[in-house]
Amino acid sequence: MRGARGRIGAHGELLAAEWYTARGYEVLDRNWRCSIGELDLVLRKGPTVVVCEVKTRTTLLYGSPAEAVTVAKRVRVRRLAARWLMDHDVHAPNVRFDVAAVLGGHVEIIPGAW
Repeated sequence: MRGARGRIGAHGELLAAEWYTARGYEVLDRNWRCSIGELDLVLRKGPTVVVCEVKTRTTLLYGSPAEAVTVAKRVRVRRLAARWLMDHDVHAPNVRFDVAAVLGGHVEIIPGAW
């Protein structure tokens, strides 16, 4: 990641990862990339694998962070999650898609966002 936006995004991902680990989740992957895109966080707690899209904003000028997760982004994250599970040979009975909305250092997790 480069520049101020990259640093802001990386900080938001760190805060989200800390939120999850403080609640007993194991971070399986951060910023996993392949030819079709990137997953911000992949976590596990018990039998559930959580794929978390992290959106970080410093102000509400362009809307809330969660509003930035469009339908197209959700479709891409689902494809990426399927690829991640296959590439890592992970068989999870439950897969959940969360959004971490980070605004001004405050983390709001939206579990099962889609």
